[in-house]
Amino acid sequence: MLKVDLHCHSNISDGVLAPPAVAAYARKGGVDVWALTDHDEVGGIKAARRAAQEQGMRFVAGVEISVTWANETIHVVGLQVDEDEARLVAGLAATRHGRDQRGREMAAQLEKAGIPGAYEGALKYVANPDLLSRTHFARYLCEIGACSTTSEVFRRYLTEGRPGYVPHRWATLADTMGWIRGAGGIPVIAHPGRYRFSKTAEGALFDEFKQLGGNAIEVVTGSHTPDQYATYAEVARRYGFLASRGTDFHAPGEARVEFDKLAPLPAGVTPVWHDWF
Repeated sequence: MLKVDLHCHSNISDGVLAPPAVAAYARKGGVDVWALTDHDEVGGIKAARRAAQEQGMRFVAGVEISVTWANETIHVVGLQVDEDEARLVAGLAATRHGRDQRGREMAAQLEKAGIPGAYEGALKYVANPDLLSRTHFARYLCEIGACSTTSEVFRRYLTEGRPGYVPHRWATLADTMGWIRGAGGIPVIAHPGRYRFSKTAEGALFDEFKQLGGNAIEVVTGSHTPDQYATYAEVARRYGFLASRGTDFHAPGEARVEFDKLAPLPAGVTPVWHDWF
């Protein structure tokens, strides 16, 4: 059975390792089919493709796009995209715009909470200055001992209602779907169990996604708990969605589950990659 991982990040966005190092780490974890899906950025895909070929893996070009939906941030992964497609490239550039100002506002909020220098500290972890993110702030707060894990930083400082949270207006769902589909890609709702939606709102998201041409969701992901695998497998069956799988890898030791430990898809769902090979 092929081991497929279709959600992964490098230092081109908020990961720690360069694309070739991520490829090597994935291969070490037994991955046969690998996608790089950096946040709002496709700049690492060519290096990742070369590295995957050198490692003997099949490669899937991907991206994870930040979307504002119902005043909340969700993520949509695009798989099998043409990374050079002009509309996708322009849309991602527009989505990245404003991250620096948001980062400065986050740092100002953190300073009021007794943590000075967070902007400069976060920049130490940034390889791509266009993609300053909450994860970079989280790593700095761990470095200075404000928290012991990045998850703790998010809980205490970087989610809505906490002192370092600053909202940002991302792409619309309709635009995002257009960019991905226009680039020949397959849109996938990333880690749906992570969003704080009521069942009614979650159903509305799936309905709109399907109406816009979406037909896949992540079922097994490092951002889900194991009990959520069955929950979203049932969602996939009910809506007729294909099922995707990926660690949501960012750095060794940061993920809830490593490449070699991620569970297979539950029975009764159709993998998003079922007709690729």
